[in-house]
Amino acid sequence: MPEAVIVDVVRLASGKGKPGGALSETKPVELLAHVLRSLVERNDIDPAIVDDVIGGCVGQAGEQALNISRTALLSAGFPESVPATTVDRQCGSSQQAAHFAAQGIIAGAYDVVIAAGVESMSRVPMGFSTAGRSPYGPSIEARYPEGLVNQGVSAELVAAKWKFDREALDTFAAQSHQRAAAAAADGFFDREILPIDVVNAAGETFTHKVDETVRASTTAEGLTGLKSSFYNEDLAKRFPEINWHITPGNSSPLTDGASGALIMSDTMASKLGLTPRARFHSFSVAGDDPIFMLTAPIPATHKILQRSGLSIEDIDAYEVNEAFASVPMAWAQEFGADPAKLNPRGGAIALGHALGSSGTRLLGTLVNHLEATGGRYGLQTMCEGAGMANATIIERV
Repeated sequence: MPEAVIVDVVRLASGKGKPGGALSETKPVELLAHVLRSLVERNDIDPAIVDDVIGGCVGQAGEQALNISRTALLSAGFPESVPATTVDRQCGSSQQAAHFAAQGIIAGAYDVVIAAGVESMSRVPMGFSTAGRSPYGPSIEARYPEGLVNQGVSAELVAAKWKFDREALDTFAAQSHQRAAAAAADGFFDREILPIDVVNAAGETFTHKVDETVRASTTAEGLTGLKSSFYNEDLAKRFPEINWHITPGNSSPLTDGASGALIMSDTMASKLGLTPRARFHSFSVAGDDPIFMLTAPIPATHKILQRSGLSIEDIDAYEVNEAFASVPMAWAQEFGADPAKLNPRGGAIALGHALGSSGTRLLGTLVNHLEATGGRYGLQTMCEGAGMANATIIERV
């Protein structure tokens, strides 16, 4: 059985996901095309040998519609013979893309795959893809008669259940910015970030290569003045246990970005003279209560640890997506995880959460951290809309 190995994994520096953000004047297909083109150029491979491109994207509408992964590879100059598909597992879309790619290689269906992701939240805003229509029918309404809630309310429910106060959430958020800023200052992100030439609203060309969402000066004290993002009088009556601690400061920001990983069989890597950086060790995917929504990383982690035969103590670093501070905090409390190993280079609160791109962004940061520290095993997991999560364990080679 072939092993699936990671030869390279890269990303764009984050852009604020609103008009005026560094990447907001660039179509998302061009962001993803730059990642695809760079992966084959950096590793000096013929793009014709790529068996498939599997891309993640959440807002598959407007400029991100009609299988953006295929459009991006054509934009990148790949041969027309290379196919592509675009998957949606909400925030874990590109992590799922990496799973599909690696599992296809292990099954013998692929030799070389690119798993990638893209999201332009400035050009395709959250909610745009529903076109003002509810995706739910009467069966969902019957099953959840009081109604499902948005992710911000779910983050509040998690904070309430695990008894996180405002100070704890803001302290975690500030630490994310401080860790990310320190990593950037040390040049840690240099290997994973692809510079990209873009044009701003004034028509001026510049090179974007520094995460725009990281605020080095952030402190817990400075976040105390921010108001709750999701308070609603009706929801406050429905959920009296909520204290309404979730703010823009302890949530991930709207973000533009793209990322990708070059994945192949160990045999093909050897044939091409390429050195693998890590191998895929184990996979899991899980569902959970769609009202709490953000708790599925917990059962996904239980499942992957059982399958892998590893314990949480065996893992050298954990990347748990910081959609909201309460999510990785609850995960860490459930597993008694070492806080020093949790998002050690900062997380999405600082580095941004470009939805469909985040999975392979986390993967790249995890690979680089294991290489920098000599760690062996890394675990990645992230909450996903409607109460799901992927988990991945990689092993540095």
